[in-house]
Amino acid sequence: MLKNITIGQYLPGESFVHKLDPRTKILISILFIACLFIINKFIGYTFVVVFLLAIILIAKVPFRFIFNGLKPIFLLIVLTAALNIFMVRGAEGTEVFSIGFLKAYPEGLSIAAFMAIRLILLIVGTSLLTLTTSPIELTDGIEKLLRPIGKEMAHELAMMMTIALRFIPTLIDETDKIMKAQKARGADFESGGIIKKAKSLVPLLVPLFISSFRRADELAMAMEARGYRGGAGRTRMKILEFSYRDLVAFIVFCILVLWCIAVRFIML
Repeated sequence: MLKNITIGQYLPGESFVHKLDPRTKILISILFIACLFIINKFIGYTFVVVFLLAIILIAKVPFRFIFNGLKPIFLLIVLTAALNIFMVRGAEGTEVFSIGFLKAYPEGLSIAAFMAIRLILLIVGTSLLTLTTSPIELTDGIEKLLRPIGKEMAHELAMMMTIALRFIPTLIDETDKIMKAQKARGADFESGGIIKKAKSLVPLLVPLFISSFRRADELAMAMEARGYRGGAGRTRMKILEFSYRDLVAFIVFCILVLWCIAVRFIML
């Protein structure tokens, strides 16, 4: 399951989406998340789904990456849906089914489905940002967007966020190696209930923390050896600039935003 986490991974490509300015993709991703919370009706997500499918097809991202990215949050989706199903109260006598003292009402089922769809679209949308944007481009884009708070602070914040995002796949691979090594020595991570499985993961923390600190120290030494001194005097191989692609992307996304607003405040 650890291999299925797609956040932080990058798929190189030459598609229209890959060539967009990273600032455009970051801003669209932020506004996309806002749109998901603006929509309050199922019909509102129809255009969102079409929008995501179009991006996936244009960027030529394999659907297996999308499905694999959803596997790690499957338990979270089920738990969120179950809480909404049994915690949302409806009119007396309208319950759909009951399990002991827990009763499910149509309102709870509707909200559960709504929240599950929202979580799925949220994960897919944010995963597309990292799948189509390299870590270097993300750093430059975040730094440019944070420039109003100060040049030096913007660079440091952008560097920290990008390094953290970049090392998610690395730490996942490291965790997988540690698990395989411990399984070869007789460790059991699969049998038993949820509590037992959680306890069995505790021995992974110590070697994982040691490995993380070692990698951080190696990265710091490598950056120092290459003369890294923060953002002062730093030059870039690729200068960010907006193009017609970004204008087209913003226009298409504005249609999505207008649709979300219409669903929320106009459609009854």
